Amino acid sequence: MVDIKVPAIGESINEVTLVKWLKKDGEYVDRDEVLAELESEKATFEVNAIQAGLLKTVGKEGDTLKIGDLVATIDENATKPAGKSAVQDVIANDKTQIPEKVETKSPTQVPVQAISNGVKTTPVAAAIISDKKVDAHAITPSGVGGKILKNDVLEALTHPGRALGKPLFGREERREKMSNLRKTVSRRLVEAKNTTAMLTTFNEVDMTSIMALRTKYKDKFKEKHGVNLGFMSFFTKAICYSLQEWPAVNAYIDTDEIVYHDYCDISIAVSAPKGLVVPVIRNAESLSMAEIEKKVVELAGRARDNKLTMEEMQGGTFTITNGGVFGSLMSTPIINIPQSAILGMHKIQERPVVINGQVVVRQMMYLAVSYDHRIIDGRESVSFLVRVKELLENPDQLLFGKDPVKTLLEV
Repeated sequence: MVDIKVPAIGESINEVTLVKWLKKDGEYVDRDEVLAELESEKATFEVNAIQAGLLKTVGKEGDTLKIGDLVATIDENATKPAGKSAVQDVIANDKTQIPEKVETKSPTQVPVQAISNGVKTTPVAAAIISDKKVDAHAITPSGVGGKILKNDVLEALTHPGRALGKPLFGREERREKMSNLRKTVSRRLVEAKNTTAMLTTFNEVDMTSIMALRTKYKDKFKEKHGVNLGFMSFFTKAICYSLQEWPAVNAYIDTDEIVYHDYCDISIAVSAPKGLVVPVIRNAESLSMAEIEKKVVELAGRARDNKLTMEEMQGGTFTITNGGVFGSLMSTPIINIPQSAILGMHKIQERPVVINGQVVVRQMMYLAVSYDHRIIDGRESVSFLVRVKELLENPDQLLFGKDPVKTLLEV
């Protein structure tokens, strides 16, 4: 019998939550097969079978386990079923016969008419749906076999704001145990608010030039590099140049010392299924546009699949968060401690602006930088954001951080 225990995953991690079993009790598992998902306060990770055999689960979903606690056992002496798990064998050998349900048609039963995507309705209900242009999927059926009746359609028309499948004037509520990851996010956000002198400065950037560049080169870029040309590479490049010009924004306080960084490890805030995670792009200042885009896609994908390692989320000298993907027009991001600043991207929106005395429509985005005033002065934070804006509005400067013409003329 082989014991499967909670592995040690970090010096500061003492307990984890058993989120989900991926294999069933009594099922035959192969070596290295994933058995369950565990969640610590910082990440979700998997437990694998160290031997092939018959699985006996010990922990239950939702249990809080200490490091070293027993999760399951594996009987490595069990015989592997031929193409089946042990659970399937039990089901196959169960001779209990379940009689099939016999459906009889009552005299009052009306014919069923199927509309788009397999939705079943009565002819009258279908006629009303068609006439009133009602979304059939937003109607709660009450007929046999999920059939929509006339009264169901009339009910939907009478109460158009009613949520799908919810009763009128319902007051239900539910409680769910907070995950370790959500607890950590909550604690860190409150800690950031309580331990830093946080302020936010705003500006707006004209994204028209970058939008035009992406339209012109996106196909060639993807053909050459195998990845889409997104906005993150432009912002990361602009931020790296700006951080090196204003090093206090790339530093943090350690007791009574200020730690400056000559490199840019850029943290990318990603909304994952289990909560907010912040993987890090190491030495972003040394990467090309394509390398940055590839790294963003890789880290974001691993975050959404709960595959990030602890090392991929530790460190970071500055954070970028993009609320614009959810439609946010403006926000005040919270610092990702111990870092001293974070930049918030927002929705790109057409707005009228004045250029050379003329009102024109441009693709505009609001930017926000929240910073720790203990280490970053107002002049530094505003100048940093203005420099980011300048580089984004003149993307030809992103090659080496300077105006090509001024560099040529040495002025």
